[in-house]
Amino acid sequence: MDDTAAAGRRRETPPGSRPGRDQARRLALDALLAVDARDAYANLLLPRLIAQRRLAGRDAALATELTYGTLRGRGTYDAILAVCTDRDPDSLDPAVREVLRLGAHQLLATRIQPHAAVATSVSLVKDAVGPRPAGLVNAVLRRVASRDLVGWLTIVAPSRDSDPAGYLAVRHSHPRWIVEALSAALGEAGRDHRPQTEAALAADNERPAVHLCATPGLASRDELTAAGSTPARWSPFGAYLADGDPAAVPAVAEGRAGVQDEGSQLAALALTRAPVAGPDDRWLDVCAGPGGKARLLAGLAAERGAAVTAAERRERRARLVAAAVARAGSCRVVVADSTRPGWQLGRFDRVVADVPCSGLGALRRRPEARWRRTAADVAALGTVQRDLLSAALDSTRPGGVVGYVTCSPHPAETRDVVADVLARRGDAAVLDAPALLPEVPDLGCGPANRYAQFWPHRHGTDAIFLALLRRQTPSVQFCGSIPLG
Repeated sequence: MDDTAAAGRRRETPPGSRPGRDQARRLALDALLAVDARDAYANLLLPRLIAQRRLAGRDAALATELTYGTLRGRGTYDAILAVCTDRDPDSLDPAVREVLRLGAHQLLATRIQPHAAVATSVSLVKDAVGPRPAGLVNAVLRRVASRDLVGWLTIVAPSRDSDPAGYLAVRHSHPRWIVEALSAALGEAGRDHRPQTEAALAADNERPAVHLCATPGLASRDELTAAGSTPARWSPFGAYLADGDPAAVPAVAEGRAGVQDEGSQLAALALTRAPVAGPDDRWLDVCAGPGGKARLLAGLAAERGAAVTAAERRERRARLVAAAVARAGSCRVVVADSTRPGWQLGRFDRVVADVPCSGLGALRRRPEARWRRTAADVAALGTVQRDLLSAALDSTRPGGVVGYVTCSPHPAETRDVVADVLARRGDAAVLDAPALLPEVPDLGCGPANRYAQFWPHRHGTDAIFLALLRRQTPSVQFCGSIPLG
């Protein structure tokens, strides 16, 4: 069963039936149920549901705001609902729980009038479940409506002075472990006052613009801006689309541009700016799916007479890569597990390893991820991240450059991975990544600030991490971390 079908498991009605029913709120409820029960991704599910049910204009906008707003604020709303129901919201029927979350969002974070938020929530639970829970929903949401968000936070959030991480977790609706991870990445771990952490958490709850990327040689930033976007601040290929469907932009519809975060664009640009000794005509992307970075690299490579090999382990995602790079210069797509390279080692001049990660850097775009991921998930990813970085270095010739990229600022996925791999090898040196992006301020992190870390609250991008490493001819032989003579 796909996500759309799963979303409608409770009293689903055919599109267009029951005139007068609140289709925007019902769509938001079905999306939230699919996210909760089937691990659906809201950014993939919502457009399908909106198209199927033929919502447009203000109704589509309302459904989108209610879905994303409720997902972002879930932690805060659950703390408030626990007080108003005298029980853990997770103990409630799933549909009732999601209706209450939707109602709390409308009451505490929108301009919808309280009486309308309560009344529509009661109608929604009757439509989705039946009349039995209507009284509970009415009573609970009336209690929620008795205070504004600031008033509720004084009751449900821990003291900022005695438990700063707990306060920030409830205030900004993030699990505590993510708050602690961001604090560590920002150098504020253990501090009573964490202004950068709070700014990062707040930025995760803001609605981001869609970032577009023009493929060099096929489209330009000027073409994107002429189609209604605004120029990106730093990427020469980038533009921001405040609203609307990216597919309505001709260059995107024709495959000459795509949706790609500006931070990801700049990581690719930094890799291509790094000097290499000797030839520069063989590039490799070891984790190419779904293809955005491979498309940009292929366009840049074509301008230099270079060719890109894009490797992706899963065949379905490899097909996405092939579609993305179809018009973008010389790019060969291979289905391969890059931890076990099937190509000649020591062959490539530039290699990018945009490794699988927790995705904590894109929580503003995928808010449900904060409730799905755990600290154990981050630890479990560490082995494959280290293996991929090692394989990328093995694939690079001496004098070539590797870019290690994650869409996460978590130290366990960024600087710790690089440090561990370097400690086991004698053939790689860290380059100064921020120096290769001098137009972008406040990027440096890690040892001697030679790694680059983008942040939503500083740069308006996803929290992309970049380390650049030059492959060297080892001067000593290593076995593990013990030098042999």
